[in-house]
Amino acid sequence: MTIAIDFGTTNTVIARWNAATEQPEVVSLPGLSRHSSNSPPVIPSLVYVEDARAGAIAAGQQVRDRGLDLKGDSRFFQSFKRGIGSPVQGFLPHLDGVSIQFEQVGAWFLQHLLSTLTQVPLPLDSLILTVPVDSFETYRHWLGSVVESPQLPQKIEQVRLLDEPTAAALGYGVAAADLLLVIDFGGGTLDMSLVELSRRVTPGRNPLGFILKWGDKSFREESGQKLETANVIAKAGQNLGGTDIDNWLLDHVAKSHGLPKTPLTLRLLEKLKIELSSRPQASEVYFNEESFESYDVSLTRSELEEILQQQQFFKRLDESLTQVLQQARRQGLESPDIDAIVLVGGTSQMPAVQGWLQNWFPSQKIRCDRPLDAIAAGALQLTQGIKLTDFLYHGYGIRYWNRRKNAHDWHPIIQPGQPYPLDRPIELSLGASTPEQPKLELVLGEMGAEAPQTEVFFDGDRLITRQVNQDATVIPLNDSDQGRTIATLDPPGSPGSDRIKIQFRIDEKRFLRITVDDLLTSERLIDNQAVVQLS
Repeated sequence: MTIAIDFGTTNTVIARWNAATEQPEVVSLPGLSRHSSNSPPVIPSLVYVEDARAGAIAAGQQVRDRGLDLKGDSRFFQSFKRGIGSPVQGFLPHLDGVSIQFEQVGAWFLQHLLSTLTQVPLPLDSLILTVPVDSFETYRHWLGSVVESPQLPQKIEQVRLLDEPTAAALGYGVAAADLLLVIDFGGGTLDMSLVELSRRVTPGRNPLGFILKWGDKSFREESGQKLETANVIAKAGQNLGGTDIDNWLLDHVAKSHGLPKTPLTLRLLEKLKIELSSRPQASEVYFNEESFESYDVSLTRSELEEILQQQQFFKRLDESLTQVLQQARRQGLESPDIDAIVLVGGTSQMPAVQGWLQNWFPSQKIRCDRPLDAIAAGALQLTQGIKLTDFLYHGYGIRYWNRRKNAHDWHPIIQPGQPYPLDRPIELSLGASTPEQPKLELVLGEMGAEAPQTEVFFDGDRLITRQVNQDATVIPLNDSDQGRTIATLDPPGSPGSDRIKIQFRIDEKRFLRITVDDLLTSERLIDNQAVVQLS
Protein backbone atom coordinates (compact mmCIF):
# COMPACT_ATOMS: atom_id res chain seq x y z
CA MET A 1 0.00 0.00 0.00
CA THR A 2 1.24 3.48 -0.89
CA ILE A 3 0.35 6.35 1.43
CA ALA A 4 0.81 10.08 0.80
CA ILE A 5 0.99 12.49 3.74
CA ASP A 6 0.55 16.25 3.45
CA PHE A 7 1.95 17.39 6.81
CA GLY A 8 0.56 20.89 7.32
CA THR A 9 0.98 23.60 9.92
CA THR A 10 -2.72 23.57 10.79
CA ASN A 11 -4.04 20.31 9.31
CA THR A 12 -2.55 17.10 7.98
CA VAL A 13 -4.11 15.02 5.20
CA ILE A 14 -3.42 11.34 4.48
CA ALA A 15 -4.43 9.71 1.19
CA ARG A 16 -4.06 6.27 -0.35
CA TRP A 17 -4.72 4.84 -3.80
CA ASN A 18 -7.95 2.86 -4.13
CA ALA A 19 -7.23 0.08 -6.61
CA ALA A 20 -10.92 -0.68 -7.04
CA THR A 21 -11.96 2.83 -8.09
CA GLU A 22 -8.51 3.75 -9.49
CA GLN A 23 -8.78 7.03 -7.60
CA PRO A 24 -7.06 8.51 -4.55
CA GLU A 25 -9.07 8.61 -1.33
CA VAL A 26 -8.51 10.47 1.92
CA VAL A 27 -7.87 8.20 4.90
CA SER A 28 -9.79 8.75 8.12
CA LEU A 29 -8.01 7.67 11.30
CA PRO A 30 -10.26 6.95 14.30
CA GLY A 31 -9.82 9.51 17.06
CA LEU A 32 -7.36 11.57 15.02
CA SER A 33 -9.38 12.87 12.07
CA ARG A 34 -11.86 15.73 12.11
CA HIS A 35 -14.98 15.19 10.02
CA SER A 36 -17.09 17.82 8.31
CA SER A 37 -20.14 17.49 6.09
CA ASN A 38 -18.67 19.62 3.30
CA SER A 39 -14.97 18.73 3.36
CA PRO A 40 -12.76 15.60 3.50
CA PRO A 41 -11.49 14.33 6.86
CA VAL A 42 -8.35 16.11 8.05
CA ILE A 43 -6.13 15.62 11.09
CA PRO A 44 -5.52 18.80 13.10
CA SER A 45 -1.75 19.22 13.55
CA LEU A 46 -1.97 19.33 17.34
CA VAL A 47 0.03 17.55 20.04
CA TYR A 48 -0.44 17.28 23.79
CA VAL A 49 2.52 15.65 25.56
CA GLU A 50 1.28 13.33 28.29
CA ASP A 51 4.64 11.71 29.15
CA ALA A 52 7.74 13.12 27.46
CA ARG A 53 10.03 10.34 28.71
CA ALA A 54 7.85 7.64 27.18
CA GLY A 55 6.89 9.70 24.12
CA ALA A 56 3.22 9.34 25.03
CA ILE A 57 1.05 11.98 23.35
CA ALA A 58 -2.47 12.84 22.35
CA ALA A 59 -2.68 14.03 18.76
CA GLY A 60 -5.08 15.42 16.20
CA GLN A 61 -8.79 15.79 16.92
CA GLN A 62 -8.54 13.93 20.23
CA VAL A 63 -6.65 16.96 21.61
CA ARG A 64 -9.67 19.17 20.93
CA ASP A 65 -12.22 16.54 21.94
CA ARG A 66 -10.57 16.32 25.38
CA GLY A 67 -10.20 20.12 25.67
CA LEU A 68 -6.43 19.80 26.00
CA ASP A 69 -5.86 22.78 23.71
CA LEU A 70 -7.68 25.12 26.10
CA LYS A 71 -5.75 24.31 29.28
CA GLY A 72 -3.05 26.85 28.52
CA ASP A 73 -0.18 24.71 29.78
CA SER A 74 3.19 24.03 28.22
CA ARG A 75 2.31 20.46 27.18
CA PHE A 76 0.15 21.68 24.28
CA PHE A 77 1.76 22.38 20.89
CA GLN A 78 0.32 23.79 17.70
CA SER A 79 1.98 25.33 14.61
CA PHE A 80 5.09 23.35 15.57
CA LYS A 81 5.91 22.65 11.93
CA ARG A 82 7.03 26.27 11.61
CA GLY A 83 9.77 25.76 14.16
CA ILE A 84 11.28 22.62 12.63
CA GLY A 85 14.71 23.42 11.25
CA SER A 86 14.36 27.12 12.14
CA PRO A 87 16.40 29.13 14.67
CA VAL A 88 13.29 30.00 16.70
CA GLN A 89 13.58 32.72 19.34
CA GLY A 90 11.94 31.98 22.67
CA PHE A 91 11.52 29.42 25.40
CA LEU A 92 10.76 25.75 24.90
CA PRO A 93 9.81 23.83 28.03
CA HIS A 94 11.33 20.93 29.92
CA LEU A 95 8.67 18.27 30.39
CA ASP A 96 9.17 15.28 32.66
CA GLY A 97 12.89 16.03 32.73
CA VAL A 98 13.15 16.11 28.92
CA SER A 99 14.21 19.19 26.95
CA ILE A 100 11.57 19.68 24.25
CA GLN A 101 12.43 20.73 20.69
CA PHE A 102 10.03 21.33 17.79
CA GLU A 103 11.71 18.52 15.87
CA GLN A 104 10.80 16.10 18.66
CA VAL A 105 7.17 17.28 18.75
CA GLY A 106 6.89 16.88 14.98
CA ALA A 107 8.47 13.42 15.14
CA TRP A 108 6.02 12.32 17.84
CA PHE A 109 3.11 13.57 15.74
CA LEU A 110 4.12 11.90 12.46
CA GLN A 111 5.20 8.67 14.14
CA HIS A 112 1.86 8.56 15.97
CA LEU A 113 0.08 8.86 12.60
CA LEU A 114 2.29 6.23 10.97
CA SER A 115 1.87 3.83 13.89
CA THR A 116 -1.91 4.21 13.62
CA LEU A 117 -1.71 3.60 9.86
CA THR A 118 0.17 0.34 10.35
CA GLN A 119 -2.83 -1.02 12.24
CA VAL A 120 -4.68 -1.08 8.90
CA PRO A 121 -4.57 -4.68 7.55
CA LEU A 122 -2.85 -3.65 4.31
CA PRO A 123 0.98 -3.41 4.56
CA LEU A 124 2.49 0.08 4.32
CA ASP A 125 5.41 -0.42 1.93
CA SER A 126 5.68 2.96 0.20
CA LEU A 127 5.35 6.49 1.58
CA ILE A 128 5.27 9.85 -0.19
CA LEU A 129 5.79 12.97 1.95
CA THR A 130 5.13 16.47 0.63
CA VAL A 131 7.40 19.34 1.67
CA PRO A 132 7.19 23.16 1.43
CA VAL A 133 8.93 24.58 -1.61
CA ASP A 134 11.18 26.74 0.60
CA SER A 135 12.27 23.96 2.98
CA PHE A 136 15.99 23.69 3.75
CA GLU A 137 17.89 20.41 3.67
CA THR A 138 17.73 20.25 7.48
CA TYR A 139 13.94 19.84 7.25
CA ARG A 140 14.22 17.12 4.61
CA HIS A 141 16.82 15.23 6.64
CA TRP A 142 14.58 15.53 9.68
CA LEU A 143 11.76 13.90 7.73
CA GLY A 144 14.14 11.09 6.80
CA SER A 145 15.04 10.48 10.43
CA VAL A 146 11.35 10.35 11.39
CA VAL A 147 10.40 7.64 8.91
CA GLU A 148 13.54 5.60 9.60
CA SER A 149 13.00 5.66 13.36
CA PRO A 150 13.13 2.31 15.19
CA GLN A 151 10.10 3.56 17.13
CA LEU A 152 7.87 2.63 14.19
CA PRO A 153 6.37 -0.88 14.39
CA GLN A 154 6.92 -1.46 10.66
CA LYS A 155 9.80 -0.60 8.32
CA ILE A 156 8.81 1.43 5.26
CA GLU A 157 10.72 0.19 2.22
CA GLN A 158 10.52 3.30 0.06
CA VAL A 159 10.06 6.98 0.90
CA ARG A 160 9.86 9.83 -1.58
CA LEU A 161 9.64 13.59 -1.13
CA LEU A 162 7.67 15.92 -3.39
CA ASP A 163 7.16 19.69 -3.38
CA GLU A 164 3.68 20.56 -2.12
CA PRO A 165 2.78 22.89 -5.04
CA THR A 166 3.79 20.28 -7.62
CA ALA A 167 1.66 17.66 -5.86
CA ALA A 168 -1.26 20.10 -5.92
CA ALA A 169 -0.92 20.57 -9.68
CA LEU A 170 -1.18 16.81 -10.16
CA GLY A 171 -4.04 16.58 -7.65
CA TYR A 172 -6.25 19.05 -9.49
CA GLY A 173 -5.64 17.23 -12.77
CA VAL A 174 -6.82 20.11 -14.93
CA ALA A 175 -7.27 18.20 -18.18
CA ALA A 176 -7.09 21.09 -20.64
CA ALA A 177 -4.21 22.94 -18.95
CA ASP A 178 -0.55 22.70 -19.90
CA LEU A 179 0.89 25.43 -17.67
CA LEU A 180 -0.40 25.64 -14.10
CA LEU A 181 0.24 28.18 -11.36
CA VAL A 182 -0.21 26.42 -8.01
CA ILE A 183 -0.75 28.58 -4.92
CA ASP A 184 -0.49 26.54 -1.74
CA PHE A 185 -1.59 28.76 1.14
CA GLY A 186 -2.02 26.89 4.40
CA GLY A 187 -1.66 27.59 8.08
CA GLY A 188 2.08 28.27 8.09
CA THR A 189 3.48 28.69 4.58
CA LEU A 190 2.76 30.34 1.25
CA ASP A 191 4.20 28.36 -1.68
CA MET A 192 3.81 29.26 -5.33
CA SER A 193 4.92 27.02 -8.17
CA LEU A 194 4.60 27.26 -11.95
CA VAL A 195 4.34 23.72 -13.33
CA GLU A 196 4.40 22.68 -16.97
CA LEU A 197 2.84 19.36 -17.94
CA SER A 198 4.38 17.24 -20.68
CA ARG A 199 1.62 17.59 -23.28
CA ARG A 200 3.19 20.76 -24.64
CA VAL A 201 6.77 20.52 -25.90
CA THR A 202 8.54 23.85 -25.59
CA PRO A 203 11.46 24.27 -28.03
CA GLY A 204 14.81 24.71 -26.34
CA ARG A 205 13.69 23.61 -22.86
CA ASN A 206 15.31 20.47 -21.52
CA PRO A 207 14.15 18.36 -18.56
CA LEU A 208 15.44 19.77 -15.29
CA GLY A 209 16.27 16.61 -13.32
CA PHE A 210 14.51 14.18 -11.00
CA ILE A 211 12.55 14.89 -7.86
CA LEU A 212 14.15 13.23 -4.85
CA LYS A 213 13.41 9.47 -4.58
CA TRP A 214 14.52 7.13 -1.81
CA GLY A 215 14.67 3.35 -2.00
CA ASP A 216 16.67 0.73 -3.83
CA LYS A 217 14.78 0.98 -7.13
CA SER A 218 13.99 3.97 -9.25
CA PHE A 219 10.37 4.50 -10.19
CA ARG A 220 11.15 3.78 -13.83
CA GLU A 221 12.28 0.30 -12.78
CA GLU A 222 9.16 -0.27 -10.72
CA SER A 223 6.69 0.74 -13.42
CA GLY A 224 6.44 -0.52 -16.95
CA GLN A 225 4.25 2.43 -17.88
CA LYS A 226 5.21 5.28 -20.15
CA LEU A 227 6.00 8.22 -17.89
CA GLU A 228 4.58 11.69 -18.28
CA THR A 229 6.62 14.67 -17.15
CA ALA A 230 5.77 17.70 -15.01
CA ASN A 231 8.44 20.39 -15.21
CA VAL A 232 8.73 22.91 -12.39
CA ILE A 233 9.39 26.18 -14.22
CA ALA A 234 9.47 28.59 -11.29
CA LYS A 235 8.72 28.64 -7.58
CA ALA A 236 8.79 30.91 -4.54
CA GLY A 237 7.81 30.56 -0.90
CA GLN A 238 7.70 32.29 2.46
CA ASN A 239 6.57 31.69 6.03
CA LEU A 240 3.13 33.27 5.88
CA GLY A 241 -0.18 31.60 6.58
CA GLY A 242 -3.46 31.39 8.43
CA THR A 243 -1.72 31.25 11.81
CA ASP A 244 -0.33 34.74 11.20
CA ILE A 245 -3.81 36.04 10.35
CA ASP A 246 -5.23 34.50 13.53
CA ASN A 247 -2.56 36.25 15.58
CA TRP A 248 -3.18 39.59 13.84
CA LEU A 249 -6.88 39.25 14.63
CA LEU A 250 -6.09 38.40 18.25
CA ASP A 251 -3.91 41.49 18.60
CA HIS A 252 -6.66 43.63 17.02
CA VAL A 253 -9.46 42.31 19.23
CA ALA A 254 -7.32 42.49 22.37
CA LYS A 255 -6.74 46.16 21.66
CA SER A 256 -10.26 47.08 20.50
CA HIS A 257 -12.32 44.93 22.91
CA GLY A 258 -9.91 44.40 25.78
CA LEU A 259 -10.09 40.63 25.44
CA PRO A 260 -7.26 38.57 26.96
CA LYS A 261 -4.91 36.69 24.65
CA THR A 262 -5.71 33.09 25.53
CA PRO A 263 -6.03 29.81 23.59
CA LEU A 264 -9.81 30.19 23.84
CA THR A 265 -9.91 33.67 22.29
CA LEU A 266 -7.46 32.55 19.60
CA ARG A 267 -9.76 29.66 18.67
CA LEU A 268 -12.77 32.00 18.71
CA LEU A 269 -11.08 34.36 16.22
CA GLU A 270 -10.00 31.48 14.00
CA LYS A 271 -13.68 30.47 13.88
CA LEU A 272 -14.70 34.03 12.95
CA LYS A 273 -12.12 34.10 10.17
CA ILE A 274 -13.43 30.81 8.74
CA GLU A 275 -17.05 32.02 8.88
CA LEU A 276 -16.10 35.16 6.94
CA SER A 277 -15.18 32.94 3.99
CA SER A 278 -18.88 32.19 3.45
CA ARG A 279 -20.61 35.32 4.81
CA PRO A 280 -19.88 39.08 4.95
CA GLN A 281 -20.13 39.31 8.75
CA ALA A 282 -19.58 36.91 11.65
CA SER A 283 -20.02 37.13 15.42
CA GLU A 284 -19.32 35.01 18.48
CA VAL A 285 -19.94 35.36 22.20
CA TYR A 286 -16.94 35.24 24.52
CA PHE A 287 -17.48 34.45 28.20
CA ASN A 288 -14.78 35.42 30.69
CA GLU A 289 -14.77 32.76 33.39
CA GLU A 290 -12.82 34.99 35.79
CA SER A 291 -14.95 38.15 35.60
CA PHE A 292 -18.18 36.33 34.56
CA GLU A 293 -18.65 38.91 31.82
CA SER A 294 -19.67 38.08 28.27
CA TYR A 295 -18.67 39.94 25.11
CA ASP A 296 -20.17 39.99 21.63
CA VAL A 297 -17.20 39.80 19.28
CA SER A 298 -18.06 40.60 15.67
CA LEU A 299 -16.00 41.06 12.54
CA THR A 300 -16.77 42.00 8.95
CA ARG A 301 -14.90 41.12 5.79
CA SER A 302 -14.00 44.76 5.25
CA GLU A 303 -12.52 44.97 8.77
CA LEU A 304 -10.54 41.79 8.15
CA GLU A 305 -9.20 43.12 4.86
CA GLU A 306 -8.20 46.38 6.55
CA ILE A 307 -6.20 44.40 9.13
CA LEU A 308 -4.56 42.44 6.32
CA GLN A 309 -3.70 45.69 4.55
CA GLN A 310 -2.11 47.11 7.70
CA GLN A 311 0.06 44.01 8.02
CA GLN A 312 1.22 44.37 4.37
CA PHE A 313 -0.38 41.02 3.63
CA PHE A 314 -1.22 41.79 0.01
CA LYS A 315 2.19 43.37 -0.58
CA ARG A 316 3.83 40.10 0.49
CA LEU A 317 1.57 38.13 -1.84
CA ASP A 318 2.56 40.47 -4.68
CA GLU A 319 6.25 39.93 -3.92
CA SER A 320 6.02 36.13 -4.17
CA LEU A 321 3.93 36.16 -7.34
CA THR A 322 6.24 38.71 -8.96
CA GLN A 323 9.21 36.49 -8.16
CA VAL A 324 7.55 33.50 -9.88
CA LEU A 325 6.56 35.52 -12.95
CA GLN A 326 10.06 36.95 -13.27
CA GLN A 327 11.54 33.45 -13.24
CA ALA A 328 9.03 32.40 -15.89
CA ARG A 329 9.81 35.43 -18.05
CA ARG A 330 13.47 34.45 -18.17
CA GLN A 331 12.32 31.23 -19.85
CA GLY A 332 10.13 33.02 -22.39
CA LEU A 333 6.79 32.62 -20.58
CA GLU A 334 4.42 35.47 -19.78
CA SER A 335 1.41 35.74 -17.51
CA PRO A 336 -1.17 35.11 -20.31
CA ASP A 337 0.58 31.80 -21.08
CA ILE A 338 -0.67 30.37 -17.76
CA ASP A 339 -3.66 28.13 -18.48
CA ALA A 340 -4.99 27.66 -14.95
CA ILE A 341 -4.37 28.80 -11.38
CA VAL A 342 -5.15 26.24 -8.68
CA LEU A 343 -5.53 27.09 -4.99
CA VAL A 344 -4.86 24.73 -2.10
CA GLY A 345 -4.69 25.17 1.66
CA GLY A 346 -7.21 26.59 4.09
CA THR A 347 -6.04 30.19 3.76
CA SER A 348 -6.63 30.08 0.00
CA GLN A 349 -10.37 29.87 0.71
CA MET A 350 -10.46 33.44 2.01
CA PRO A 351 -12.35 35.80 -0.33
CA ALA A 352 -9.59 38.37 0.24
CA VAL A 353 -7.03 35.99 -1.26
CA GLN A 354 -9.22 35.07 -4.20
CA GLY A 355 -10.05 38.74 -4.78
CA TRP A 356 -6.36 39.61 -4.76
CA LEU A 357 -5.68 36.89 -7.32
CA GLN A 358 -8.43 38.19 -9.62
CA ASN A 359 -6.43 41.41 -9.91
CA TRP A 360 -3.74 39.37 -11.64
CA PHE A 361 -5.66 36.74 -13.63
CA PRO A 362 -9.09 36.24 -15.24
CA SER A 363 -11.50 34.60 -12.80
CA GLN A 364 -12.30 31.76 -15.23
CA LYS A 365 -8.72 30.52 -14.93
CA ILE A 366 -8.85 30.22 -11.12
CA ARG A 367 -9.72 26.84 -9.52
CA CYS A 368 -10.32 26.54 -5.77
CA ASP A 369 -12.65 23.54 -5.37
CA ARG A 370 -10.11 21.10 -3.81
CA PRO A 371 -8.27 23.17 -1.20
CA LEU A 372 -7.67 20.44 1.40
CA ASP A 373 -6.99 17.14 -0.35
CA ALA A 374 -5.36 18.13 -3.65
CA ILE A 375 -1.78 17.87 -2.34
CA ALA A 376 -2.04 14.41 -0.78
CA ALA A 377 -4.09 13.10 -3.72
CA GLY A 378 -1.67 14.57 -6.23
CA ALA A 379 1.34 13.03 -4.53
CA LEU A 380 -0.14 9.62 -5.21
CA GLN A 381 0.23 10.30 -8.94
CA LEU A 382 3.87 9.27 -8.50
CA THR A 383 2.53 5.72 -8.39
CA GLN A 384 0.51 6.13 -11.59
CA GLY A 385 3.14 6.71 -14.25
CA ILE A 386 4.08 10.33 -13.59
CA LYS A 387 7.74 11.32 -13.63
CA LEU A 388 8.59 14.71 -12.14
CA THR A 389 11.44 17.03 -13.00
CA ASP A 390 12.79 19.87 -10.93
CA PHE A 391 15.62 22.33 -10.30
CA LEU A 392 17.60 23.44 -7.28
CA TYR A 393 15.57 25.97 -5.32
CA HIS A 394 18.40 27.35 -3.18
CA GLY A 395 21.90 28.44 -4.12
CA TYR A 396 25.06 27.00 -2.58
CA GLY A 397 28.36 28.59 -1.70
CA ILE A 398 31.65 28.24 0.16
CA ARG A 399 32.68 30.11 3.29
CA TYR A 400 35.67 32.45 3.21
CA TRP A 401 37.21 35.17 5.38
CA ASN A 402 36.09 38.64 4.26
CA ARG A 403 38.89 41.00 5.25
CA ARG A 404 36.83 44.12 4.66
CA LYS A 405 34.07 42.88 7.00
CA ASN A 406 36.58 41.15 9.30
CA ALA A 407 34.16 38.21 9.38
CA HIS A 408 33.23 35.06 7.51
CA ASP A 409 31.24 35.52 4.32
CA TRP A 410 29.91 33.27 1.54
CA HIS A 411 30.96 33.01 -2.10
CA PRO A 412 28.25 31.46 -4.32
CA ILE A 413 29.28 28.55 -6.55
CA ILE A 414 25.83 27.21 -7.51
CA GLN A 415 23.04 29.64 -8.31
CA PRO A 416 19.39 29.03 -7.36
CA GLY A 417 17.42 27.61 -10.27
CA GLN A 418 20.35 25.49 -11.46
CA PRO A 419 19.15 22.47 -13.49
CA TYR A 420 20.71 19.13 -12.59
CA PRO A 421 22.61 16.99 -13.32
CA LEU A 422 25.32 19.49 -14.27
CA ASP A 423 26.58 19.15 -17.84
CA ARG A 424 29.99 20.54 -16.88
CA PRO A 425 31.74 20.58 -13.48
CA ILE A 426 32.31 23.83 -11.60
CA GLU A 427 36.03 24.32 -10.92
CA LEU A 428 37.72 26.14 -8.05
CA SER A 429 41.39 26.42 -7.05
CA LEU A 430 42.60 26.95 -3.48
CA GLY A 431 45.95 27.67 -1.90
CA ALA A 432 47.41 27.53 1.60
CA SER A 433 47.04 30.61 3.81
CA THR A 434 49.83 29.87 6.35
CA PRO A 435 53.35 28.39 6.08
CA GLU A 436 53.61 24.62 6.55
CA GLN A 437 49.83 24.26 6.40
CA PRO A 438 48.99 20.53 6.85
CA LYS A 439 45.46 20.53 5.42
CA LEU A 440 42.86 22.59 3.58
CA GLU A 441 39.33 23.03 4.81
CA LEU A 442 36.17 24.02 2.96
CA VAL A 443 32.73 24.75 4.43
CA LEU A 444 29.73 24.49 2.10
CA GLY A 445 26.50 26.35 2.80
CA GLU A 446 22.92 26.32 1.56
CA MET A 447 22.01 29.92 0.75
CA GLY A 448 18.45 31.14 1.20
CA ALA A 449 16.76 34.01 -0.57
CA GLU A 450 18.01 37.53 0.03
CA ALA A 451 16.25 40.08 2.20
CA PRO A 452 13.54 40.47 3.32
CA GLN A 453 13.51 37.32 5.45
CA THR A 454 10.73 35.80 7.53
CA GLU A 455 11.67 35.35 11.17
CA VAL A 456 9.90 32.81 13.40
CA PHE A 457 9.76 33.80 17.07
CA PHE A 458 7.74 33.68 20.27
CA ASP A 459 5.36 36.39 21.49
CA GLY A 460 4.49 35.10 24.93
CA ASP A 461 3.42 31.54 24.21
CA ARG A 462 2.46 32.23 20.59
CA LEU A 463 4.68 31.11 17.73
CA ILE A 464 4.44 33.83 15.08
CA THR A 465 6.42 35.33 12.21
CA ARG A 466 7.52 38.75 11.04
CA GLN A 467 9.51 40.11 8.13
CA VAL A 468 12.95 41.54 8.84
CA ASN A 469 15.59 43.03 6.59
CA GLN A 470 18.79 41.05 6.94
CA ASP A 471 21.47 39.28 4.97
CA ALA A 472 20.63 36.07 3.16
CA THR A 473 20.18 33.05 5.42
CA VAL A 474 22.95 30.47 5.02
CA ILE A 475 22.78 26.98 6.54
CA PRO A 476 26.28 25.36 6.83
CA LEU A 477 26.23 21.78 5.54
CA ASN A 478 29.56 20.30 6.64
CA ASP A 479 30.81 22.56 9.44
CA SER A 480 32.35 19.89 11.67
CA ASP A 481 35.92 18.85 12.50
CA GLN A 482 35.81 15.93 10.09
CA GLY A 483 33.48 17.42 7.50
CA ARG A 484 35.51 20.57 6.81
CA THR A 485 38.75 18.85 5.77
CA ILE A 486 38.91 18.20 2.03
CA ALA A 487 42.66 17.75 1.53
CA THR A 488 45.63 16.61 3.62
CA LEU A 489 48.76 18.21 2.13
CA ASP A 490 51.96 16.17 1.80
CA PRO A 491 54.26 18.04 1.65
CA PRO A 492 52.61 20.84 3.67
CA GLY A 493 51.38 23.87 1.76
CA SER A 494 52.76 27.39 1.62
CA PRO A 495 51.08 30.70 0.69
CA GLY A 496 51.59 32.25 -2.71
CA SER A 497 50.21 29.76 -5.23
CA ASP A 498 47.24 27.48 -5.85
CA ARG A 499 47.73 24.05 -4.30
CA ILE A 500 44.54 22.09 -5.07
CA LYS A 501 41.87 22.10 -7.78
CA ILE A 502 38.28 21.20 -6.85
CA GLN A 503 35.62 20.09 -9.29
CA PHE A 504 31.98 20.28 -8.17
CA ARG A 505 29.35 18.11 -9.84
CA ILE A 506 25.65 17.50 -9.18
CA ASP A 507 24.31 14.08 -10.15
CA GLU A 508 20.77 13.09 -11.15
CA LYS A 509 19.85 12.43 -7.50
CA ARG A 510 20.96 15.95 -6.44
CA PHE A 511 24.11 14.79 -4.66
CA LEU A 512 26.86 17.38 -4.70
CA ARG A 513 30.07 15.51 -5.54
CA ILE A 514 33.64 16.81 -5.40
CA THR A 515 36.90 15.74 -6.98
CA VAL A 516 40.12 17.15 -5.51
CA ASP A 517 43.53 17.12 -7.26
CA ASP A 518 46.84 18.13 -5.66
CA LEU A 519 48.43 20.50 -8.20
CA LEU A 520 51.91 20.08 -6.70
CA THR A 521 52.07 16.27 -6.65
CA SER A 522 49.51 15.59 -9.44
CA GLU A 523 47.82 13.19 -7.03
CA ARG A 524 44.04 12.77 -6.93
CA LEU A 525 43.02 13.19 -3.29
CA ILE A 526 39.24 12.76 -3.63
CA ASP A 527 37.51 11.15 -6.60
CA ASN A 528 33.87 12.13 -7.25
CA GLN A 529 32.88 11.80 -3.59
CA ALA A 530 29.30 12.64 -2.53
CA VAL A 531 29.30 15.46 0.02
CA VAL A 532 25.65 16.37 0.56
CA GLN A 533 22.26 16.07 -1.08
CA LEU A 534 20.93 19.41 -2.27
CA SER A 535 17.43 20.91 -2.15
